[in-house]
Amino acid sequence: MIAPIKHVVIVGGGTAGWMMAAAAGRFLDDGQRRITLIESDAIGTIGVGEATIPPILSFNRLLGIGEAEFLRETGGTFKLGIEFSQWDTGTDRYFHPFGTRGQDIEGVAFHQLWLKLRRGEGIGPIGGYSPAEVVARRSAFAPPPADPRAPLAGLAYAYHFDAALYAAFLRRRAEADGVHRVEGRITTVHHEPVTGHVRAVELEDGRLVEGELFIDCSGFRSLLLGEAMGVDFEDWSHWLPCDRAIAVPTARTEPLLPYTRATAHAAGWQWRIPLQHRTGNGLVYASDHLSDDAAQALLLAQLDGAPTAPPRLLSFKAGRRKRLWEGNVVALGLAGGFLEPLESTSIHLIQQGISKLFALFPDQRFGAIERDEYNRQMGDHYASIRDFIILHYHATRRDDSPFWRHVRTMDVPDTLRRKIDLFRCKGRIFRYDDELFSVPSWVAVLLGQNVVPEGYDPVADALDADRLLEALRRLRAGMAHAAAALPSHADILARITAEGRGLGDSGAAGPRR
Repeated sequence: MIAPIKHVVIVGGGTAGWMMAAAAGRFLDDGQRRITLIESDAIGTIGVGEATIPPILSFNRLLGIGEAEFLRETGGTFKLGIEFSQWDTGTDRYFHPFGTRGQDIEGVAFHQLWLKLRRGEGIGPIGGYSPAEVVARRSAFAPPPADPRAPLAGLAYAYHFDAALYAAFLRRRAEADGVHRVEGRITTVHHEPVTGHVRAVELEDGRLVEGELFIDCSGFRSLLLGEAMGVDFEDWSHWLPCDRAIAVPTARTEPLLPYTRATAHAAGWQWRIPLQHRTGNGLVYASDHLSDDAAQALLLAQLDGAPTAPPRLLSFKAGRRKRLWEGNVVALGLAGGFLEPLESTSIHLIQQGISKLFALFPDQRFGAIERDEYNRQMGDHYASIRDFIILHYHATRRDDSPFWRHVRTMDVPDTLRRKIDLFRCKGRIFRYDDELFSVPSWVAVLLGQNVVPEGYDPVADALDADRLLEALRRLRAGMAHAAAALPSHADILARITAEGRGLGDSGAAGPRR
């Protein structure tokens, strides 16, 4: 008889631990299976302002979290994309928007049509065809319209929020769903002598917490997967050399922007994440090229608001554990790997890990087929995001510092090189498996950093050029007109907070009349 998993033990709280606990409490607790989370109040978490990508909406819906409640409890704001400043020449600026850009016509990708017609009168930059970018540039916001023919129908969004408030919010929900929290610091990990699986963890006061499936959310230490199970770390710092960050919150500033800003500097980049109650700021840098003191001075000199807390120094290394599931241990979040938050993928990787674990949930046999498939899928997911982040550094013309000269000339993974070469030839982008970033995302960064194709897909020549020109002009004008009618980001947040209804609810805030 196949024995089911009866006790899931989550080691560590924070964002990863409480995301797992909230999902497990809702979907794994069948009345017989227990869910326990162990964390110590004495161990701090790396909780700064978080920026996310659109899949967070699906996670919240699965947990039954209403948007208005979520925004209220986490100090959240809306996010339409990321503005990148100074990444190509040191004086440039471009936008990576969420959602679609333009409309494909007769199977030809929109960016191919734009490449063909971009010098035509009234065509303009490609950003003018992105609903999210057009709205973001006005510091406005509204939900995507229900009518697929509407000019802004391709708009998509995510959130910014306070990571500490988010973890506390999920904790309340998880405990209400029966998750049991144990306070304490783990001192010893006990193994099964035959299988080598983790049998129990021992706390400082001698208590044993036994389990069958252990979820490692212990942060960079990787207490279970790395230390106890001995899974090696695969170092990617030769491609992603930034290994430090300094974070500091500031007072809220106006206008309340509906996007994250990432500004490159001589040895890395600076983030700016607007929340309802404050703005999150940080400097990501390579310690080989910038000292901690110099980095802190640089960050403090470039803030656009008064600091509300002392700066915090964080150290990390880009890469991941070679396997994210070993024996009866699955790692989520920093315990499994780290990719700098340039494209706001940290929460998404946790979400993907939970989703794939649920899809491949084991029994007490811990079959290799499930474990290997999980490791394959998660490994591919990490690698595809890694390549996308490397692209931002490698596709640059900056030559003003040793840091930029290194990343501009370094060898990159073959998987990324093929993508760049295909795009540089005729603007072609191919996605593989369930790769996270869509064609519009790749196009946004490649064009934004001046990787301009030598030509375009010849199939576009089969379409009537005059009709295409008129269609693109109408599309661009329609988006601009629709965006001009929207409320400001700050106004729509205030209305949601006052009415207690999210954008998906009937009567939610919409365009001004």
